Amino acid sequence: MYIPKYYKVTDVNEIEEFIQMNSFATLVTTKQGKPIATHLPLMFNKKGDNYYLTGHMAYGNPQWRTFESSDDVLVMFQGPNEYISSSWYSHENVPTWNYQAVHIYGKANIIEKEELIDDLTMLLEKYEKDREKPILWDNLSPELLEKEMKGIVGFKIKIGEVQAAYKLSQNRNEDDYKNIIDQLKNEEAPNSKQMALLMEKRCKKQI
Repeated sequence: MYIPKYYKVTDVNEIEEFIQMNSFATLVTTKQGKPIATHLPLMFNKKGDNYYLTGHMAYGNPQWRTFESSDDVLVMFQGPNEYISSSWYSHENVPTWNYQAVHIYGKANIIEKEELIDDLTMLLEKYEKDREKPILWDNLSPELLEKEMKGIVGFKIKIGEVQAAYKLSQNRNEDDYKNIIDQLKNEEAPNSKQMALLMEKRCKKQI
């Protein structure tokens, strides 16, 4: 991923937080030279000194069969993105687009049943724990779980390289930066308001 110096992010904790908050990813491999992709939620884990992404996909999805022949897979995480009008600047310029993106490269391997159960348990815990009637692993019948597990394949990706870009108008002067935030707040699109909050958060971190 091309990342100008203004937008490059290297802090591991910041990247981990981003992945946890934007965990619905795009997994890319190649099959006979042709890129193929699956969109799915992934978990971020650390074991010892190594970092992993874990997840599962349908058994009928042919992509998992490409793991063995792929040296590396590519996983893309994306946060809010929004159009930035150059009419919001104090000088003439062209429009642009603000966004957050993290690309991860690593080796993918199929995991065994017990490891898959652990991952599914954590996945349910993450997304269900705050609900009024949480659906957790131990709440589901063994018969249903056994049936459903036959239809999925679990995998983990050992993280080798991380590329992170947060393009949040860091290259603009203070007045333009604040005006961009104000203008985004006035837009009706949900992404605009999310981008405004991100830019405000970044500004507060620098104070």
